[in-house]
Amino acid sequence: MKKYVLLYETAEDVLEKAPAHFGGHVARGNEFHAQGSLLMYWPFGDPRERSMAVSTSREAAVEFVENNPFVLNGVVRNWFIRAWDEAFVPVDGT
Repeated sequence: MKKYVLLYETAEDVLEKAPAHFGGHVARGNEFHAQGSLLMYWPFGDPRERSMAVSTSREAAVEFVENNPFVLNGVVRNWFIRAWDEAFVPVDGT
């Protein structure tokens, strides 16, 4: 089953900028997760490295990222989306 991986490149000053916009970013993540279009997201071990999100469609990934407070306020300096073919699909097909 195809998924879409959104990769964020964080700004150099991510640790200074992120706290002011963290609540809005989490609220947006919760909204998209509740809709079923955002399967998971979070940074890698060090927030200064890339972060990623996995969505059910390219359109959902774009919608999630375009008005995300982290993107709008310079916490994320660049992002891109890659199609990903999942190898292990649960028996129920979701």
